[in-house]
Amino acid sequence: MSEPQDARQQEERAVRRMPDPLALIVGLVSLGIAGSGFLGRAPDLSAFDARWLLAGGAVVLGLVLLVASVRKR
Repeated sequence: MSEPQDARQQEERAVRRMPDPLALIVGLVSLGIAGSGFLGRAPDLSAFDARWLLAGGAVVLGLVLLVASVRKR
C-alpha cells in the first residue's frame, strides 16, 4: 500500500509550479530601484501622492479577495 503513496508523492514533486506573480513584480521593481540608485539616477517623485498607492492597494486587495472567493479548490 505504500507504493501508490510514494508514486503520488513523486508525481506531486515533479509538477512544476509557476512563480508567485506578486513576488516576481516586487523583485523586478526592487531590481529597478537598485539599478537606478547604482547609476545615480533617482526618479523625480515630487508629484507622487502616497494616497494613490493606498487606494491602489485597496483595489488590488479587493480583487484578490474576490478571485479567491470565486475560485474552486
